[in-house]
Amino acid sequence: MSNEINSVSDKILVEQVLRGNIHAFAIIVKNTERLVAQIVRKMIVNEEDQKDVVQDIYYKAYQKLSSFQFQSKLSTWIGTIAYHTAINYLDKKKITLVDIDSSRETKFVYYEHSEKNMEKDETVQILNNEINKLPPLYKTLISLYHIEELPNKEIAEITGLPEGTIKSYLYRARKILKDNIVSNYKDQFI
Repeated sequence: MSNEINSVSDKILVEQVLRGNIHAFAIIVKNTERLVAQIVRKMIVNEEDQKDVVQDIYYKAYQKLSSFQFQSKLSTWIGTIAYHTAINYLDKKKITLVDIDSSRETKFVYYEHSEKNMEKDETVQILNNEINKLPPLYKTLISLYHIEELPNKEIAEITGLPEGTIKSYLYRARKILKDNIVSNYKDQFI
């Protein structure tokens, strides 16, 4: 039932935007900004470039809104635009999306920790640091699956990757994370 409500509200918002209601587009932006931010932040490191890419994403979404066919959720459609816009940015900058060989032998800087507050906050910090060291595609998939809690099917729609590939990449990303955390922080968690 929630999907039906989302679909109806998506249709209403799209119709209002197409009639010239820019406030309706502001609602669309508000409803999708977290998803877009997750994709962009995980794929693009530079904050200024992130802002430019996000603007480009919403500009493209606004320009192409009349072509939206309601075959997926509006947020998934905008997530797809975000993903492909970020991919194009990486291509222009000649940044490798996934480098399988280097991801196995990534060099990591040891993160110094104080002994105070070694609980949840520090564990989250360590995990975020290690996630940020992953290749852009792995960071994005981890973020979409574990932070945004999107199902593999929706991630497949956004990325255009087969679900099996997504599962495989998620497995590899988790394994790299686990191996790096164990090797770099084993003394702190024993």
